[in-house]
Amino acid sequence: MAGVTQLLAGVARLIPGLDVESLRCAIRDEYSTVAMEPERGFHFHTGRRLARMLGYEEAWLANVPEPSIASFAGTGNPFSLGAPRPGERVVDVGSGAGIDSLIAASMVGSTGYGVDMTPAMLEKARASAAEAGFDHVEFCHGFAEDLPVPDEWADMVISNGVLNLFPDKTAGLGEMARILKPGGRLQIGDILVQKAVPEGAKRDIDLWKG
Repeated sequence: MAGVTQLLAGVARLIPGLDVESLRCAIRDEYSTVAMEPERGFHFHTGRRLARMLGYEEAWLANVPEPSIASFAGTGNPFSLGAPRPGERVVDVGSGAGIDSLIAASMVGSTGYGVDMTPAMLEKARASAAEAGFDHVEFCHGFAEDLPVPDEWADMVISNGVLNLFPDKTAGLGEMARILKPGGRLQIGDILVQKAVPEGAKRDIDLWKG
């Protein structure tokens, strides 16, 4: 939890002038297309090829239905920091088509949540969970800044390529801290910029979604 506190201390609040609803709509539109037309081609990598690039083991993908793998659009590998243990509870924030949630479900065999704000991604994730027989993972609609998960519920919170899209990163990280048990683990794969972003660019929605 100390690591989360340090992250919160270094993250600014919501950017003045940012149209949050327009940003969320643009992100939903982009990732609805990734869910429904993964073969279209995007400015970012997707699918099984991306999973291999990020070091996902083939054994992890064995129980994940191909539609969820095809719509994978992560930026890192949260499991590179350590796998969840059998019996642990895992929450995947920004779960998309469900690849990381389903990998975690196959590792823990216990209740878990995937949370996402894009209906098309949730539909695909739920269909894959049903196909794989993972009735112990639930995919919920929600925002990172207001997670539909009880306090101190999770042993591990994962997030992959989504923190960079949070309009209010402080609130999102605070919610991750809220749902983690004492001693719980936060494992994030994401992107970072190495120089300051100009103030005007912070309000450019096209730059937010890539």
